[in-house]
Amino acid sequence: MFKSVLVANRGEIACRVFRTARRMGLRTIAVYSEADAAALHVREADEAVLIGPAAARESYLDAAKVLAAAKATGAEAIHPGYGFLSENADFAEAVMAAGIVWIGPQPSSIRAMGLKDAAKKLMIEAGVPVTPGYQGEDQSLETLTAEAARIGYPVLIKAVAGGGGKGMKKVDRPEDFAEGLASAQREGQSSFGDPRVLIESYITRPRHIEVQVFGDSHGNVVHLHERDCSLQRRHQKVIEEAPAPGMDQATRDAVTAAAVRAAKAVNYQGAGTIEFIADASDGLKADRIWFMEMNTRLQVEHPVTESITGVDLVEWQLRVAAGEPIPLAQADIPMKGWAMEARLYAEDPAHGFLPSIGKLDHFVMPDDIRVDTGVEQGGEVSQFYDPMIAKLIVHADTREAAAARLANACREVEVWPVRTNAGFLARCLDHPRFVEGDVDTGFIAAEEGALIAAPVSAQALAGAAGLIGLEADAAAFDVEDKALAPWRAGLFGFRMNGAAQSRTALHHGDQQHAVILAGEPGWHGRQSSFDVGVEGETARVYGETDLVVVDGDVVTAFAPDAERIVVFDDGDVIEFRRRKSSTSAGGSASDGGLRAPMPGKIVAAPAKAGDVVTKGQPIVVLEAMKMEHALTAPFDGVVAEFNVAVGDQVTDGAVLAVVKAADAT
Repeated sequence: MFKSVLVANRGEIACRVFRTARRMGLRTIAVYSEADAAALHVREADEAVLIGPAAARESYLDAAKVLAAAKATGAEAIHPGYGFLSENADFAEAVMAAGIVWIGPQPSSIRAMGLKDAAKKLMIEAGVPVTPGYQGEDQSLETLTAEAARIGYPVLIKAVAGGGGKGMKKVDRPEDFAEGLASAQREGQSSFGDPRVLIESYITRPRHIEVQVFGDSHGNVVHLHERDCSLQRRHQKVIEEAPAPGMDQATRDAVTAAAVRAAKAVNYQGAGTIEFIADASDGLKADRIWFMEMNTRLQVEHPVTESITGVDLVEWQLRVAAGEPIPLAQADIPMKGWAMEARLYAEDPAHGFLPSIGKLDHFVMPDDIRVDTGVEQGGEVSQFYDPMIAKLIVHADTREAAAARLANACREVEVWPVRTNAGFLARCLDHPRFVEGDVDTGFIAAEEGALIAAPVSAQALAGAAGLIGLEADAAAFDVEDKALAPWRAGLFGFRMNGAAQSRTALHHGDQQHAVILAGEPGWHGRQSSFDVGVEGETARVYGETDLVVVDGDVVTAFAPDAERIVVFDDGDVIEFRRRKSSTSAGGSASDGGLRAPMPGKIVAAPAKAGDVVTKGQPIVVLEAMKMEHALTAPFDGVVAEFNVAVGDQVTDGAVLAVVKAADAT
């Protein structure tokens, strides 16, 4: 066994690999960009090397710099993690040529499975069923348009070198094909350096089923059962589970056997995943499940497989790379209970899931489950990398118990001021269709309204109002406390012989909520209790200035400034204001101004000044955090201003374009 390992990656996966490597007594080495100088993975490693500027292409994607860091530190092995250089056959060859152990499959296997079109041809030869489509060399618009028509709409355009939903576009109508193709090609070129695409028939009720496979240098190949990754948004996985709901043993045997055949066809070594797409319109059946692609690396969702098998897949990777055989025979790999994983993203579901960046002033994760993360309180979410900040993983005896436990974990997440999808995840897990196992890749789109829009709860309002009362009490008790904002002082005063009462209003977006605080006499010191009347309901609140308890439940509420109060409510972040805000968050402002939600690059301009547009029509496309984000018209009107050009780098909040309403023009 080698004695040291360099992880050619960052964030959560680097921390994950270090955890196992340390347990095995290996020296750990990190690489980092200038943007990650203070990152958690850097501090957790025994040694760390700066390899370049923030941009991934100048740091984490620069194979020469990573290899130089390995040589300089005496690293005996390199683990690529996932993403970045993990499926780069040239990098794998360079590592091996330098006499360093490559913790991954042979370069020939990466090449064979790295391009989706070539992999499909290989699978056909190996007797593995594949999805109907086009994977030819002719990439002309005319040919691709004709092939899409032959396959029949809707179709799925996919970058041949793609992954993680990047370079993937669903097209429903022939007239939208050219635009979808151009977007997929741009993302393919930007993320993978390859604009080529393939086209597949879009399965109307698809399930995403994948099988974890493992091979070694002794000719052994096993599977570690299947995972279901059907809960997706924009082709990116959101919640994964193992095993797959509704899969009987005969279907499981057929799918896992096909996965092993696929791995053997390329003499696979190490951890890999064979991904299948299933037509779930009539349940899961072996003859309606087709090979989609192979990921020649460890997957983001590998913890659910570890949970049901008891296997540390990273340890297996390290041992197999060192020349050892797979530790278990196929018959000895168990499948116990049910596991689920939720991907916690730094994004704002209330505003089109736009990525959220910035410092993590408040970062609290549940403490009774497995949490894999690469950030911590005081850290920062950068504009330069993927917005996933943590994975929440649970295991239980049954699927229902696992879903309930994971939903509770998501509700406990507290992150500020960066926004997350925690509340959205909890609602997905609580949804009756999900609980029943009635899921497919279109689940989120079909149920979006119920999953995104959460009404402001009476408890959240009571928590915010309670904070006002508690701080006002503190101000009345200690007039020397100059840190308290003037508007708080005297709002809820101290009385010896009667209950004080105060009325106030809290604003959340366009909504105004009236609250009544009725004090209880006889409080002592800094602790007080009172009733909060919220829209016809009454809650008992007590606590101190840094603790709010509403009807016995602790509510995290704090005031980041004199104007705002922030409450965490079942995973959601509710921001209340004392006064109605005149500004609008997100990409489309109420005045028609399309503002950049974060720093990024303009990659497309579907509209121009003077164009007549309809609500929801794309006006400008911004690339940030490795994804494209279309800013759309907030209402019917005319593009009155267009302030950017393709290729421009823009700052957060910059007004990119202005749409004037039709009646205003």
